[in-house]
Amino acid sequence: MPRPINERKIRIGIAPRVMKPSGIPAKDLNHVILGFDEAEAIRLADLEGLYQEAAARSMGVSRQTFGRIIETARRKVADALLNGKALRIEGGEISIKKQEESIVKIAVATKGGEVDEHFGRCREFLVFRVDGSALVGEPTIVPAEGIGCKSGIASELARVGVTHLIAGNMGTGAQRVLNANGISIVRGASGNAESAALALLNGTLKDSEARCEGSVHDCAQRTEPLTPEALCPPSSS
Repeated sequence: MPRPINERKIRIGIAPRVMKPSGIPAKDLNHVILGFDEAEAIRLADLEGLYQEAAARSMGVSRQTFGRIIETARRKVADALLNGKALRIEGGEISIKKQEESIVKIAVATKGGEVDEHFGRCREFLVFRVDGSALVGEPTIVPAEGIGCKSGIASELARVGVTHLIAGNMGTGAQRVLNANGISIVRGASGNAESAALALLNGTLKDSEARCEGSVHDCAQRTEPLTPEALCPPSSS
């Protein structure tokens, strides 16, 4: 007996539709059926740019299962596009993700219990699990020396289920890697780390889009203190 297919989680927004070559009635074409779960896999991997491990977590499946879903989905799209077939989006074993599942676990880049002004230089990441309207502390993650802005810390955070990360400033490279691991970032925070996490949970902390530019990406290897001017230099007039 074949194993039952577990429902795959998708977000609300994918509607049934048909896409076909222009000028030919749909009834005269061969049809390719793309399930909602397959369309969601394409959205996560190809539109959002998530790594397969992060996309699999979003859909509630294993990485191997996601790999099979996205491979089949891409083949179907290629078949429809290159062979002039109609592509129908419908069906699939799915469940709709609930909005409250969006913030599950928050990590805060910290130094001495305060939000660190720069993600790439932080001493540790305090991790909080969301439990209703409260936060529950989880084991602290201490990065290796000289992690740098583009290190593997993003995948480590993702593995423990972090969905949101709070920091002071951050380079675009780090932002891309975190986003690709399915982690939303909130920059421009300061003060007590747990208070910042609560503010995010309550909706009063928003991403300021503060980022580091230029040579500041080497800050993890620098020994001299970085001033706010060095972290975010003023634009030249």
